[in-house]
Amino acid sequence: MTARTPNSEAIITCRNVSIAYGRQEVIHNASLDIPRGAFMPFVGPNGAGKTTLLRAILGLIRPRRGEIVTPFGTVRPGYVPQHGTIDPLYPVSLRQIIAMGLYPQLGWWRRAAKKLKRSVQEALDAFGLGDHADKTFSELSGGMKQKAMLARAFVSRAEVFIMDEPTSQLDEKSEKEVFAHLLRLSRDEGKTVLMAVHGMHEVLELPPQVCLVEHGRVRLAETSDVFAMAKGGR
Repeated sequence: MTARTPNSEAIITCRNVSIAYGRQEVIHNASLDIPRGAFMPFVGPNGAGKTTLLRAILGLIRPRRGEIVTPFGTVRPGYVPQHGTIDPLYPVSLRQIIAMGLYPQLGWWRRAAKKLKRSVQEALDAFGLGDHADKTFSELSGGMKQKAMLARAFVSRAEVFIMDEPTSQLDEKSEKEVFAHLLRLSRDEGKTVLMAVHGMHEVLELPPQVCLVEHGRVRLAETSDVFAMAKGGR
């Protein structure tokens, strides 16, 4: 399959966005255009506001000032939060958790057609979870729980995937598998992938640009420049 290049058309736009918790302003006057099909790591120091900005893009936080334009009114994103949000005591199987990603297509009460059931099985197999499909969430290891949340997002067939440290709790092998899957989504299927990462070394293959969040400021930066700044002690 021929790899695609990001479309210059912006799928997400932030204009003069400021975000605050109470009196503390975390993001200051951010303007950002994210191209359709971009593979975009959000990088920066811990506590810089990466998660806050992604949550605002998702619509989970309302900016104090400015405007965020997304397609999510008609096409929901695939979202993986930093930690699993499924109650571990809830008696639901791994297969059922992944099938939750089909609800935007099915609604809550319709049964999945054979094609969509195949999508769930493909997601299980893609993340090496097939042998654990009937286990409850509480029976899974931390890494498997994170993979389950990723698979639930992937099965939704969303156009935009937003991940907050998507490989936390994963071993090195699983981490590489997840990043390879994210790269394929962007390059081969034209999906837009946004993800907060703890460090740039985590990413299997870095794109030319990253979104740098630093001291409340947000900008697209050349990856080579960010590495140069890191080497300079910034």
